[in-house]
Amino acid sequence: MRLLPVLAVALLATVTAPRPVDAQRASNIRALPALQRTLDSIADAHRGVVGYSITNLDTGEHLERRGDEPFSTASLIKVPILVALFDLAEQRQLSLDDPILLTDIDKVGGAGQLQFLRTPLTMRLWDVAWLMSTLSDNTATNLVLDRIKIRRVWQKMEALGLVRTKVHSGSMTRIASVAPDSSAKYGLGVTTPNEMAQLFTLLAQGKAVSARADSTMLAILEHNTDDSKLLRFNYGVRAAHKTGDVDRSRTDCGVLYLPARIVACVLTKDNVDTRYWTDSEGNAVIAHIGRAITAH
Repeated sequence: MRLLPVLAVALLATVTAPRPVDAQRASNIRALPALQRTLDSIADAHRGVVGYSITNLDTGEHLERRGDEPFSTASLIKVPILVALFDLAEQRQLSLDDPILLTDIDKVGGAGQLQFLRTPLTMRLWDVAWLMSTLSDNTATNLVLDRIKIRRVWQKMEALGLVRTKVHSGSMTRIASVAPDSSAKYGLGVTTPNEMAQLFTLLAQGKAVSARADSTMLAILEHNTDDSKLLRFNYGVRAAHKTGDVDRSRTDCGVLYLPARIVACVLTKDNVDTRYWTDSEGNAVIAHIGRAITAH
């Protein structure tokens, strides 16, 4: 009988004592306004326009700035292209082992290495998709688009509810744009911080194409060679992400594998500093936001 009071006290302690994870989550929620103030102060100091969309996939916590405003994607649009490609492969409308022939007429400038290789060169569709995603190879991007067609990318994004995410043309081939007016304003592609963040959220949840395809795409994006933006001050942080650079825009979006999985998407436009170097202001503002997210 003397055990009953002891058991009652133990049960009460079990019911009323907060679990450590709950205490940590409550602390994080209280800190969110401070994080938003930090991010906004970084964005306000930038000589240009900054939008971001940040979500903790494990807790659902979310912060955004200009989340539904359109921005140029630059090479970030290559992620929707990759998703559309894997979707067609999932439907068996093509195979990632299909041969792709590179000729001199296919070569374009800008980012990438295919423009420097001797031709004719036969590769696999997987190979050009890898180069598009990891080196942001413009020639590889065009080879993928030649195979799947721009409208397929539109259709896939619309099916995912991302109706404002559009690729306009192949890389360095704006003269052949399927949306000339939008292309003149936004370049290679257009999206919003929230839509691109949602695409990475779907990839992380295995809901963009399929669990297997999405994990494969994220594994590819973990090999992105550009660490000048979100990862600049986050050495050693595992991330699956894609960056973009054009004169007045810098972009980076992906999944950061911290103690929680964080989807972070930062887009800039109207940048005063248009230099293509690591310390350009567009790169720096994204890098400082990335550091603040990790510190939080």
